[in-house]
Amino acid sequence: MFLPASFFIGLRYSRSQRNSGFVSFITFFSIAGIVLGVASLITVVSVMNGFEGELKKRILGIVPHVVLHSKSPEDKSARPLFNNWQEVGNEILKYPHVKQVTPFLQSEALIQSNKSLQGVLIVGFIPDYEKHNIINSNMVLGDLKSLDNVPYSVILGKSLAYKLDVTLGDTIRLVLPNKTLFTPMGRIPVQRTFTVTGIFNVGSEVDASMVYIHSKYGAKLLKQKGDGISHLRVYLDDAFNAELISNQLQKDFPNLNIVTWNDSQGALFSAVKMEKNMMWLMLSLIVAVAAFNIVSALVMVVIDKQGEIGILQTLGMNRKNILNIFIVQGVSNGLWGVVIGTLAGVLITLNLNSILSSIGISVLGPAFAGQNLPIDLKIVHVVFIAFCALFTSFLATLYPAYMASKTLPAEVLRNE
Repeated sequence: MFLPASFFIGLRYSRSQRNSGFVSFITFFSIAGIVLGVASLITVVSVMNGFEGELKKRILGIVPHVVLHSKSPEDKSARPLFNNWQEVGNEILKYPHVKQVTPFLQSEALIQSNKSLQGVLIVGFIPDYEKHNIINSNMVLGDLKSLDNVPYSVILGKSLAYKLDVTLGDTIRLVLPNKTLFTPMGRIPVQRTFTVTGIFNVGSEVDASMVYIHSKYGAKLLKQKGDGISHLRVYLDDAFNAELISNQLQKDFPNLNIVTWNDSQGALFSAVKMEKNMMWLMLSLIVAVAAFNIVSALVMVVIDKQGEIGILQTLGMNRKNILNIFIVQGVSNGLWGVVIGTLAGVLITLNLNSILSSIGISVLGPAFAGQNLPIDLKIVHVVFIAFCALFTSFLATLYPAYMASKTLPAEVLRNE
């Protein structure tokens, strides 16, 4: 196969460094550094993608992406009823990116059992609208339909049920400290006993902070008429479209308050994003250090090959050809590191949980024994990492190659 002379000589230089042991040593470690950096980046970014995806699924699967409710009257503690929620919901379903609109009511409360007392958020909904809710697909005991079948029933998260020491069929008491009744004993908080008919386990903080009841019984508890619906929650095909949809809704429904998940969970996802960016930066430094090794190795090769460079120039090679020789040599070393690092990173990522379990390491800790690391290997990220590492290797060759092209054959061959 015909190859340009500069390309051929550059490949030969990259393979024949037997007489320069120290140069070969530095070249080996520069390639090893690129392998380590690329493999680490692919593995860590895939795990971070997995964690981000789990957060989106477990938290944003329950927390509404967009919430609409009527503007409160002067009494800020009052939540006006959403009398035309069916009409508004049908209009919102026509928006792009909107997958589902469900009605609900909510109120802060205390939940009490024989063993414990804790503050929670009561969510009252209509079970027929919640068939695709992540709660329905993560029920451990019971089901959502029990809210229809059993009057004054409640569904709890697994961790909350554990704290309260309750299970199916047990009774708990919901207390509304902000709403009171006058009795012969004086003013007391509104309260009511409920029967536990379901327990879910989503695997997030929602398991310990939210309880679900039927909206009609929630309305009775809150002393409201009808179904008590005061909010609409909107689920999107991608939660990160929430701001776009929120702006459109604000224009079309100026009489409604609109809140997105960013207001309640934005800080958490911002922290995850910052941590992900820092991991990118830290591991990219490994590739950068390896690139500096390529620079130092090529500089020593240029010094070692001064005589040969002078001879090539006297045979008719111009500065551009000399420049290309050392660019090819450096990029070929970087290419080996990128190819091996990419293959190693993909293989480690795909088998990471098996590798960790075989050596007995539980990254998630004993509390999550048996659970695997969430991994989301994206081809786009693999290609981007490989390209950036190869481009960094190319940049590392420019200075040594430029030095070689500036060699003056008369000065070099004077002492040969």
